[in-house]
Parts: sequence; structure tokens; C-alpha cells
Amino acid sequence: MDSSPSRNALFHPFHLCAPRSLEILLARYLTIHFRDYMALRLTPLMGTMAYHDRMGDDHPSLVTDGRLVQGYPVSGPLDAAAVAAVDRDLADSDWRMQFHEALRHDRRFQRGLFDLTHAMRIGSALVPGPAALLRLLAPDRAASPYSVALVQRLAKPTLALDEAYQFEYGLALLKTAAAQVYTIRLARAHNLVPVTDSRTHHTLLSLTLAREGLDLIHDYVGVPTESPVPLGTSRQHES
Repeated sequence: MDSSPSRNALFHPFHLCAPRSLEILLARYLTIHFRDYMALRLTPLMGTMAYHDRMGDDHPSLVTDGRLVQGYPVSGPLDAAAVAAVDRDLADSDWRMQFHEALRHDRRFQRGLFDLTHAMRIGSALVPGPAALLRLLAPDRAASPYSVALVQRLAKPTLALDEAYQFEYGLALLKTAAAQVYTIRLARAHNLVPVTDSRTHHTLLSLTLAREGLDLIHDYVGVPTESPVPLGTSRQHES
């Protein structure tokens, strides 16, 4: 099989994509590679929800024919290099502003991070989705310092309401940056072109690659898409 990076794509940042996006990707690339769902472990007792579905579940013939490749694991605790990479994104004012503006204006980006259709659990409180989003989008959050260590310290079941909002915003930052770390790793390790149907994720990846001085071809397919599977919702793990 042709191993040219221009013919083999890594879809990001989600483990599933919309049917129309898949059609375009299959027309443009020889193979499309998908990661498994990213379930992050923040502390021994807290992590994000895991989903076990894969693109190949609905497209077994594409798997058999070698057009669709899946099974790249991206779950568990972040290693030291990943933590450092995430922290660089979280300390980058341009990256943070792009993230915050997308959270304000890109409904699809919002839905990938927060379930706002019902009441959202913020700490021990149930808050209506629109009210929770309003607090999450407070202008000062775009410049508030965040790091992996801070999110880990806040990952506990009992938080005051202000801290709980701080945690939810930080977790959204961490999930977005961590997914991007795995995108870069998988693309470089397997000679793949990162491709997304999310303009926001394409822009965030472009900012990181430019800052890091990484020469990695990446692509954007701008098509109407279905709602993404969320990057993860927080939950407490039983030990």
C-alpha cells in the first residue's frame, strides 16, 4: 500500500466522523485512520467517560478492504511529554484566545465539549445549560492561568461553585490540547496527514505547529457535519 503521507489521513480530533465527511475523505485519501475514544485519567479517582464504539462498526467492508484503519489507543494518564505539550498550549495567549472565541461562537465546538441541552452538573449543583455556558464564557477565563497540574488539583468531587466552573473550563482546555498532542504523535509516527472537518480544530493545530516549529502537512475538509461525539465528560472512577 502507498505510504505517501499525501494519500493517508488521520481524522482528528474525534474517533468518529459524519457520513458526508467520510465520503470526502475516502475520495481524497487512500486510507483514513481513526483513533479510539480518548478517555483521560486525571487522578487515580477521576477521569473522563469512555466510549467503545469505532468507525468500523458501521463500515466493516471499509475495514476489510483496508480503506479504514482504526484501533489507535489514546486513553489513560498523560505522560510527562504530553503534559509539557499541553501546558505550552495552555500558556499560549493566541491559542487560548482562539479556543475561547470558538467556545463563544462555534456551536459545534461547544457541543464537543459540553452537553448544554439539559441541566449541566457543575460541582454538586445542577445548572441549566445556557446559564452554565454564560458562566463558562466569562471574559476573564481566556487569560486565566491554567495547567495540567491545576486541573488535576481541581479534579475532586467536592468543590465550591466558582472552583467547579474553573475545573470545567480547564478540563475543556485540557481535553482539546491533549487530543491535539495525540494527533501530532500519531501523524508523525505513522506518516499520516491530520485532517479534520472542524475549522476551529484545524486553526488550533495550525497555531501549535507554528509555535513549535513543526513541519506537518494538515488538511481541512469544510463540509456540513453532524454533532461530534464529545471529547469526554468528567466522572469519578471507582477504585
